[in-house]
Amino acid sequence: MSLHNQTLQPEQKPKITGKRAIREHNERQILAAAEHEFALAGFKGATTDAIARRAGVPKANLHYYFSTKRALYLKVIEDVCEHWLAAAQPFDETDDPKAALGGYIRAKMEQARTRPYGSRVWAMEVIRGAPAIDEYLHTTLKPWVEKRSRQINQWIRDGKINPVDPMALFFMIWATTQHYADFACQISVLNADSPLSDEQFADATDQVCKIILTGIGLKA
Repeated sequence: MSLHNQTLQPEQKPKITGKRAIREHNERQILAAAEHEFALAGFKGATTDAIARRAGVPKANLHYYFSTKRALYLKVIEDVCEHWLAAAQPFDETDDPKAALGGYIRAKMEQARTRPYGSRVWAMEVIRGAPAIDEYLHTTLKPWVEKRSRQINQWIRDGKINPVDPMALFFMIWATTQHYADFACQISVLNADSPLSDEQFADATDQVCKIILTGIGLKA
């Protein structure tokens, strides 16, 4: 059998796919555990020992994928931001402000419900003055906001929504939606000491959409 034929044997492919799948799985486990630990203890309080235990991997494996705690922290922050930016997909799918903004708000609410620890890590970093992500804020978040702001200003010029400051609108959306992640404990206390049920969260999402969209002249 020639070397050429050996390299094309289909039974050899799963080994590569398996290694890749194992690596991706381990990285996901480590990132999820790190997100949880950083949210609970902050960057200084979290340890790679605790993260490895939560991820269910040896500490040596953690450092194989992420050489330092700082490298892991930066990856968590970057992953959270990319996840949030992906919520703006409705802006790329339609030029209808109600559909775009409504879809964005609903996506942000869903992210607050399903990934609260990521929101808390981000909030703690920004409250500290964003020492680790200042460059990322300038090179990634700022251009993203500027692009979306131009779209909102076009809707204003076209008479589709009331005149508003696009940045003020984004700040309101972020503050409101992320409140459901960052202040979940407070919400539980005010909800008879119980987390919001799926039905209650769906109603809260409808209310947030209604209040914000009505405020800029759209029917929710």
